[in-house]
Amino acid sequence: MTRTVQQLFDLSGKTALVTGGSRGLGLQMAHALGEAGAKILLSSRKAKDLEEAAAELKAAGIEADWIAADCSDEADIARLAKEAVQRLGHVDILINNAGASWGAPAEEHPTAAWDKVMNLNVRGYFLLSQQIARLSMLERKSGRIINLASIAGLGGNPSGMKTIAYNTSKGAVINFTRALAGEWGEHGITVNAICPGFFKTKMAAVLIETLGEDEMRSHAPLRRLGDDEDLKGLTLLYASDAGKHITGQWMAVDGGVSALVGG
Repeated sequence: MTRTVQQLFDLSGKTALVTGGSRGLGLQMAHALGEAGAKILLSSRKAKDLEEAAAELKAAGIEADWIAADCSDEADIARLAKEAVQRLGHVDILINNAGASWGAPAEEHPTAAWDKVMNLNVRGYFLLSQQIARLSMLERKSGRIINLASIAGLGGNPSGMKTIAYNTSKGAVINFTRALAGEWGEHGITVNAICPGFFKTKMAAVLIETLGEDEMRSHAPLRRLGDDEDLKGLTLLYASDAGKHITGQWMAVDGGVSALVGG
């Protein structure tokens, strides 16, 4: 029998691990999954931030827990994956969102900073996806992986932005998403990416201050920056049975910016 739209988007009984989940876009996506019925496990580096985020989710009626871990460290990633499966029983949905950026002109960009960005934004996504798949998704022939990329991964920057490592890493995330989807589709695992534009988050605060919020809005056809709701719909589509026939794809959530500059 064909399911209703409400049934397709329902995540009751599902479990989700969200990295970088203590604030910003990660916490917004955790809210989306939890509001649809999923049990949420948050992860980031700082226990205090995670406690506050989990309390926020619980106050909204969402079942939530947390594990502090550094997703740039291979041993910590392995520990996170093992503990996540132990606590949740299995992981239905993985959101790879932990990330870092660094601002510097290309000719002056420190090698150590390049490595830091690439290690967390690309290598960390691969390692955690691999661990969660091995421990949970491959054997169960089911899973949803959502990678946070960026419109920065679709091309270059305006002259005021000097984030070459970040742009490079997010371009890699997009093709990592495609390649992994191609390999793991036969196991019932979908892999998709979200490419946010400018949102008023802590990571983007310095850039917004530097370029000016009004100036940044003026370059978007919708004349606005992203808010605390704008990733919820796409996150739920990718995570639920409503998106079961979607894999290897990316979508920009950017107020139309990428429609003008290409991608």
